[in-house]
Amino acid sequence: MTDPVTADDAIRTAELRNTLSELKARTQRDIQDRMRDGRTDRPNEVVDQAEGSDADVNVALELALIEMRATTLMGIDDAITRLDAGRYGLCFECSGPIAVRRLRALPFAVRCHSCEQERETAVSGLAIARAAVPRETRTSKMRPEST
Repeated sequence: MTDPVTADDAIRTAELRNTLSELKARTQRDIQDRMRDGRTDRPNEVVDQAEGSDADVNVALELALIEMRATTLMGIDDAITRLDAGRYGLCFECSGPIAVRRLRALPFAVRCHSCEQERETAVSGLAIARAAVPRETRTSKMRPEST
């Protein structure tokens, strides 16, 4: 038997939905502004190679920021879906609650602090292990041996 939804639960859900919706709107505006600014900030005059390189770096940085914002937007949409399904605030890994403090800082968090630390340790461990293998060894294993 499930617990009945209380008025407090309904208020909390409405507040969470409002917070997520506001964050979504701000993120969408930021993406739109960056895209608009990227189109209007292009130099019209011919530039030398150094200025062209600087412009290319700036464009690459701006595209990376837009991609990060788009990823954030997807996370917000997923959080709203979890809220609708009654799963918001529950860890994907252990199904335990995600601390309110963590959700305030990152409203679309999908893991509790402990599970996120374990994940980050595992990911960084893989990166360290990969970096420890000399590049020649990694690439030579990909090439067929000559007979």
